[in-house]
Amino acid sequence: MALVVGFATAACGGGGGDGGAKSTSKGGEDGAPKLTITPAHGNGKARPDAGVAITAAGGTLSQVAVKLKGVDVPGKLSPDKTSWRSTWTLVPGGRYQVSATAASPKGKTTTATAAFRTTKETAATRINNVVPSANETVGTGMPIFIQFTKPVPEKARAAVERAVEISSTTPTEGAWRWLSSGESFNGLPSLVFRPRQPWKPRQKVAVTVHYAGLKIGDNVFGDKDVTRKFRVGDSHTVTINSKTHRLVAKKNGRTVRSWGVSLGSGGEVVNGVDRLLTTSGVHLTMDRSRMERMISPGKKKGDPGYYDEQIPWATRISNSGEYIHEGTSQPYCLGRQNCSHGCVRSPGDDAQWFYNWAYRGDIVTITGTARSLEWWNGWGYWQMSFAKWTQGGALKQPVTTSPLT
Repeated sequence: MALVVGFATAACGGGGGDGGAKSTSKGGEDGAPKLTITPAHGNGKARPDAGVAITAAGGTLSQVAVKLKGVDVPGKLSPDKTSWRSTWTLVPGGRYQVSATAASPKGKTTTATAAFRTTKETAATRINNVVPSANETVGTGMPIFIQFTKPVPEKARAAVERAVEISSTTPTEGAWRWLSSGESFNGLPSLVFRPRQPWKPRQKVAVTVHYAGLKIGDNVFGDKDVTRKFRVGDSHTVTINSKTHRLVAKKNGRTVRSWGVSLGSGGEVVNGVDRLLTTSGVHLTMDRSRMERMISPGKKKGDPGYYDEQIPWATRISNSGEYIHEGTSQPYCLGRQNCSHGCVRSPGDDAQWFYNWAYRGDIVTITGTARSLEWWNGWGYWQMSFAKWTQGGALKQPVTTSPLT
C-alpha cells in the first residue's frame, strides 16, 4: 500500500553523500510528530538494495510520495501507519524525490521532504533474456527462463528469486531451479520456473524481474528490471509409441490428428549411449525450422553412416538432435518400423501440419525405447520430480503465482 501526494519542492536539512544509512529528520517539537526519511536528503551514493524507509514517531503517516522520474515507487505502509518501506530495490543512478506527512493524535502535523541519488555501480552479471518471448502463445508445459550473461553468485540467488514477481490468470504453483551453463539448453546460466502441474490452458501470464538494485556482488547492483507477458494457449499433448509406430496429437483432450511414424533404429553406441535411439520420456517442443540442416554427429564425409541433409518441417524436441520432421527417405518405414537416426520421421503433410499447429512448450511423451531422456537434454525438465526440482532453487520452496488482474 502507498499513500501518494504531490512532491513538495523544498527539502529539509540534514544528509550525507557516502552511501550509508544516514537519514533526514524533521519535527518532534511541541507535540508534533517526528518524521525520518532514509536515505538522507543530498545523498549521492545511496545503496539501491537498502530501499527507502520513512518512519513517524509521535504520530501516524497520512501522506507518502516516493517518485522516480515522476513515477510512483511502490511501497507498503505498516499496519499501525507509523512506517513505510519501498517494496523493491532501487534503480542504480536513479534520482528519487520523497515527501511525507505525519499527524499526531492531537492534530499536529509535520511534513518532510528529501531528494537523493543512488550509486551508479552496476554488476557485469546482467539479464540476457527472458523466455517465452513477449506476447508469445506457448504450450502448457512451458518453463519460464531468466537467462544471465554470467553466473549469478550463490550469495545473491535467494534475493533474485524473491525479486521475481509472477502473476497468471489461474494461480499456479511452481518452483525455481538454477541451471549452470552446461545444464542450460543454450549455454546461458539460467533461473527456471517450472509448474508443479502443466499450466491451465487459455490464460495470461506476466513476469517482472525486479533486478534493478539487487546486490549481486560487493558494492555492485543489478542494472534494470525486465518484464515479460505471454499467453498459454490450448492444451496440446502428443504421444508417440515406438512399438506401435504411431503419433497421436490431442487438443484440449480430444484427438485431432494421428499418423504413422518411424523412430530411431539404434545400433550406434558411443560412451555407453546408443545415440541412434529416440529418447523415451516427457519432451517439450522447442524451436522449429522450415528447413533444418542435419549432419551426422562426430563423423566426416566418407565415414560409414555419414549424412548431411536438408530436412523440411522440423520441430525440435530435445538438444540431442531429435525433431519431429518430414521423412524424406525410406517412406516404407513410416508406421511400420524404426529406421531414423533418432528423430520422429513423419509423412510430409503431417509434419507440416504439426509445424504450424504446435506451440513452444507443448508436451510430447515418447514411450517404448531403451534410451531415456535426461532432464537437462533440451527442455526435459518434466523428467525430474517436482520435489527434486524444487531443491535446485536457493529458497528450496514452491511459490504460487499471484492472480493476474
